[in-house]
Amino acid sequence: MSDSSRVLLEVADVSKSVFGPEGQLDILSGVNLRVAEGESFAIVGASGSGKTTLLGLLAGLDVPSAGSIRLDGQPLESIDEEARAAIRRRLVGFVFQSFHLLPALTAEENVMLPLELEGDNRARERAHAALESVGLGARRRHYPAQLSGGEQQRVALARAFVHRPRILFADEPTGNLDQHTGEHIGDLLFEMNRQHATTLILVTHDARLAARCARSAELHEGRLGVPA
Repeated sequence: MSDSSRVLLEVADVSKSVFGPEGQLDILSGVNLRVAEGESFAIVGASGSGKTTLLGLLAGLDVPSAGSIRLDGQPLESIDEEARAAIRRRLVGFVFQSFHLLPALTAEENVMLPLELEGDNRARERAHAALESVGLGARRRHYPAQLSGGEQQRVALARAFVHRPRILFADEPTGNLDQHTGEHIGDLLFEMNRQHATTLILVTHDARLAARCARSAELHEGRLGVPA
């Protein structure tokens, strides 16, 4: 990241601990990270290393036990959930390993959801265009159960990008897919990311997918290595 780049996400000395029957469990310790507007950044690491926990903190889905996270200048740890939700609606898109499509809604209706939350009266038109962009215009009236895993993830990509987020968080987006389908979804993810100039934060255990990002860092035992 160049010194002149505008920082969209800044993480300073973030830690996360939870308490259970055996006492305190430290999930993350002293994480520091700066990601510029439009940059792609991968967080890699083994299962259980804290990757998904960190992603949830970066997106404001949870708050750290210590430290600071600033998204577009807003300190996520010092504002309430309602304010964090407003920031997510305005700035953030999500892609998950398990798709998170609503089974009772068609592909088009799933993509329309974030637009309808914003009161967009062109929600259906924009959702149709988004599905066309991922090659699923003809399948827009199908329900998730009628789609393959790769098709469901394409619907999830269309939903994530339809409201033009400034930052996209992707949690193991190819983790539930076979290698061929996963590679296709990876191609589509990076193609759409370039088209929209979106900042991408990608969590993955797939080294090939991570290598496509501009920078990456390994999370090991709750600590983030120096970003490459």
